[in-house]
Parts: sequence; structure tokens; C-alpha cells
Amino acid sequence: MSRVVPPGIQHPSPGDGPLPAPVLEGSPRESVELSVVVTAFNEQETLAQLYQETAEALGSRAWEMIIVDDGSTDGTFEVASKLHAVDPRVTVIKLRRNFGKTAALSAGFSEARGDFIVTMDADLQDDPREIPKLLRALDSGYDMVTGWRHVRRDKVSKKVSSVFFNKAVWYLTGVHLHDMNCGLKAFRADVAKDLKLYGELHRFLPVLASQKGYRVGEVEVNHRPREHGRSKYGWGRAISALFDIQTVVFLTRYVDRPLRLFGSVGLAMAGLGVVLGIYLSVLHFMGESIGHRPLLSLSGLLILSGLQMVSVGLIGEMLRNHSFERQDEYSIETLLRRNIERGG
Repeated sequence: MSRVVPPGIQHPSPGDGPLPAPVLEGSPRESVELSVVVTAFNEQETLAQLYQETAEALGSRAWEMIIVDDGSTDGTFEVASKLHAVDPRVTVIKLRRNFGKTAALSAGFSEARGDFIVTMDADLQDDPREIPKLLRALDSGYDMVTGWRHVRRDKVSKKVSSVFFNKAVWYLTGVHLHDMNCGLKAFRADVAKDLKLYGELHRFLPVLASQKGYRVGEVEVNHRPREHGRSKYGWGRAISALFDIQTVVFLTRYVDRPLRLFGSVGLAMAGLGVVLGIYLSVLHFMGESIGHRPLLSLSGLLILSGLQMVSVGLIGEMLRNHSFERQDEYSIETLLRRNIERGG
């Protein structure tokens, strides 16, 4: 796949003039090729320009834009409402409070009607002119494509933490992408709607898609510096990402067989406890006193903890069996079925 970063593009500022009058063909409820899902939190200064750039980039395509206002406290909803008023292709979802990006994406996916779905942040760092490049990658055979901000316009601290994050995810999940958390992504619609999103799993959409057997790729995209508002990123998010990585590893490797994880750890702990117990028993029969040795307490603790871990794994297996849903066990790409007429 081509990975050539396009040259920087100068964009008009929000104050350069009114939005162009939309050119609409037919009913806004007719078939849609592309749904652009934009997540926004306190981005009133950027929405109008983002809409204008997206309209210019997509041209005559049959597209829609879904703006998800994730509990903004500024005028984001008012700006989005004005865009909806001048262009029925713009759908606005206002959440009651700030639920987070994962929930906002899930709300946008549920409303999307296009055959393809593109996600973007509303801060203008994602370049809408890169959308056709992502769609061409989907046409080449991928089911999901994520942008790679090869030349990233962010603070050094954010760049460094991103490198460590992507390397850790790469190593732990086996999904080899350079920029897991780029906001600019493209999906086939059935892929986006097949993913179970909750918590902070938006960081791991490529991993979740790959785990289901979808073909995931990346293309280099232009990344722009933030000109309005302030970044929602902080070291608190970087720390929480470490816990999220553990969640994803569990979901992709052990969620359907919890006993393999907890049982393996439990048996290792109990085995070590037994070895220590045998060692102490030998010392006891040789006439040495072991009652005051810390190893005696450690041996008992390891054995009990190991048995508890195995028990947790067994409970997980029982819950897994109880909550079993056949459709969760696989993801069908194609189904060819013979039509059989049933007699009356």
C-alpha cells in the first residue's frame, strides 16, 4: 500500500466567510455511500470549518455527517444544529453528559447509514482531504484502515507516550500498526457495527477488528497542529491506557477460555508453594526447626492463592457457559445458501 504523506494544505479559517450553500440531490433519506462520524467535545470553533472541508473533499459522493456532541459545555451543539439546519445530510446526536469517545463512536455507528464509515475528531488535526485515500485502501481489499500520523504535529510528551503505547500493543496483541489511536479511520459498515464498544476500547479498534478476522491496514495521513481549543490528552489517560491494554489482551486471548489464564497462574503459584513445602518438610525431617521460617507462611499463602486463582477460572468458565451466545463465537464473511421451497 502506498504510504506517501501529502504536502501540507492551507485551510481557510472559520472567519473567512459563510458556509457554501449545500448542493443536495433528492431526498436526504436516499441511499448513502459514506457516513462520516465526528466526535466533538467543546469544539465550537472548529465544527464549521470541518464541515466545509469535508464537503469539499467528498464532492459529489453520497455522504452524510454524524456529529456526536459528547456533553460539550460550550456552543458545540448550537453550531452543529446550524449545520443541520442548512444541510440535512448533517445529523446531530447530543449526549446527556460526557460519556467518553468510545460511547460517542458507538452512538455514531448506530445512526450511520452508509456502506462505509469514516471517523474523525472535531479538532481539525485530522485532515478530511485524506478520506478518499482511506476509501481507496478499503477498495483494495481491507475491511478497516487506520491513519498513520507519520509526521505528527503534537507535543513531544504526547509523541513519546504514543510510541511506547503502540509498541506495547504491537507486542502484546500481534497487530502490527504504527498508530493505533489515530482518530482518522475508515471501516466497512458491517465491521464498525460488529464491534462491541465500551469503556475506553476506542483506542483498540484495529485490535478488536483483527481479533474477529477482519483485514486491517494503515496508510500515512497528513496530521495538522491544533489551532483551537486544548488537547484532552493528559498523563492520566496514558496511565489508564496501561489498564486498557490488559483488558484488550484478556478480551482477545482469554475471554472465551478464562481458565487458561487464571488456571495457569494458579497452578504455577500452587506448584511453587508445594515445592517450598517439600523443601521445608525435608528440613523438618532432618531435625531443623521450620516454625519460625517465613518460607512456611509463603508456602501456605502461595498454595491457597493458587487454588483461589483456579477457582476464579472455573467460575469464569461457568459464567461463560451460562452467557453463551452462538453468534459471538464467529464472524461470517460470506454465506451461500441453497434456496429450498418448503411444502405447505
